[in-house]
Amino acid sequence: MQLSRTEQKRRIKEVEKLVVELAALPSQIIGQCPCSREVRAYLQEIADLKGGARKRQVKYVTKLMKGMDLEEVYAFIGQRRGRELIKTKQFHEVEYWRDSLVNEALAQRKLCKEEELEWSERWNSETVATICAELPGAEEYTLLRLAYLFVQTRNPKHSREIFRYLMALKEQQRFAG
Repeated sequence: MQLSRTEQKRRIKEVEKLVVELAALPSQIIGQCPCSREVRAYLQEIADLKGGARKRQVKYVTKLMKGMDLEEVYAFIGQRRGRELIKTKQFHEVEYWRDSLVNEALAQRKLCKEEELEWSERWNSETVATICAELPGAEEYTLLRLAYLFVQTRNPKHSREIFRYLMALKEQQRFAG
């Protein structure tokens, strides 16, 4: 799945919020952050800056952290500042998966209609495969069926059901891990 530009920007904004939260921590705690020494040094510098210089530094550290695996950093900040950032990140991730699944189902139905093929609940989906790989408890048929029902009826109830199902799986994964 290729990320849209909007989704890329949203994810960068999430990392930027993480950097701001990390910079607000006391310097002793920043020293314990599970990131590179260079990033920790920049985070400690941000605390002393004001205005535009602070914004530039935050954006620079965001750029440095963009390529990193941030799960440990989110867990670290979650222990120190609460779980709000983790919940927001999780919400956007599930929202992205739901939107990708619905868009793929719409495209699949359109393709079947153009080629005069019958479209059924058991259609092939790359998005569902990705979701099942990310969330081990996900049932492929359930996701395919909900997306199928949404496309057939355009009833937002089915889209919301996809979201609730994915959010429940994500919560299970978080508590299990």
